[in-house]
Amino acid sequence: MKNLTLALAAVFAASGFIAGAQAQELTGTLKKIKDTGVMTVAHRESSIPFSYLDDKQQPVGYSMDICAKVVDAVKAELKMPNLKVAYQPVTSSNRIPLLQNGTIDIECGSTTNSVARQQQVWFGPTYFRIQVTAAVKKSSNIKSLAELNGKNISTTSGTTAVPLLKAYEKTRAIDVKEIYGKDHAESFLLLQDDRVVAFVMDDILLAGQIANARNPNDYMIINESLRGEPYGPMIRKDDTQFKALVDRTLGNLYKSPEMERIYAKWFTSPIPPKGVNLNFPMTPTLKADFANPNDRGVQ
Repeated sequence: MKNLTLALAAVFAASGFIAGAQAQELTGTLKKIKDTGVMTVAHRESSIPFSYLDDKQQPVGYSMDICAKVVDAVKAELKMPNLKVAYQPVTSSNRIPLLQNGTIDIECGSTTNSVARQQQVWFGPTYFRIQVTAAVKKSSNIKSLAELNGKNISTTSGTTAVPLLKAYEKTRAIDVKEIYGKDHAESFLLLQDDRVVAFVMDDILLAGQIANARNPNDYMIINESLRGEPYGPMIRKDDTQFKALVDRTLGNLYKSPEMERIYAKWFTSPIPPKGVNLNFPMTPTLKADFANPNDRGVQ
């Protein structure tokens, strides 16, 4: 009987330990979501194919599909299967302030993970890599970034393309006049309407805008890069509890066959609203990122 009593005591003690671990006090974003009953996901309106509005004005895209896995993980973690999910459009300029002030809980778009931005926010594991370059009209006969000297170019306000372009101007002794669009669609429209000769932005975003243009064959992307950059989901800085959930969820996703299906859906298959195929196969570098998930930012 004594041995049975000791055994039962051990079981109850272990059960108490497990219950205590499961009842870990919530902090940061998870506490906010639990208290409010709402998780707010930020999206872009024209960052094709990452995060944009379809023909029904609903946010869709590669980044949205990935972040949906985080939403599911939050529901499971908080035991809130009916958790309300709100969607908030953001721009390159306001996405960081809206994250910092608590308006949004995670940003799912085309945001570069840089060391400088890590002073303000944190990132989940990298889900894409791009090259910053320029789109031009073929009729311009522009083949290099240096040929933009003395010309008007567009770029999107609040993006990393802005300081990169200014640094390029300084080191290469060229002079361009930047006209800023509030989003990528507006920046591309400036090129389409011949108000500028080039749109400087991430290669895949340029490809998305060109694919959905009135006459896609009128444009080309320059085969020269200002810098390569990683994209990742953006979360609040110093939120270790939410960061752990995001890292665990996406790390498992990236290593699964489902990640290849999500990638193929948005980069090598017809996508809404026009059914255009971007034909952008996964690069060896991105495959390495998925095999070894990381949140390293570019300098």
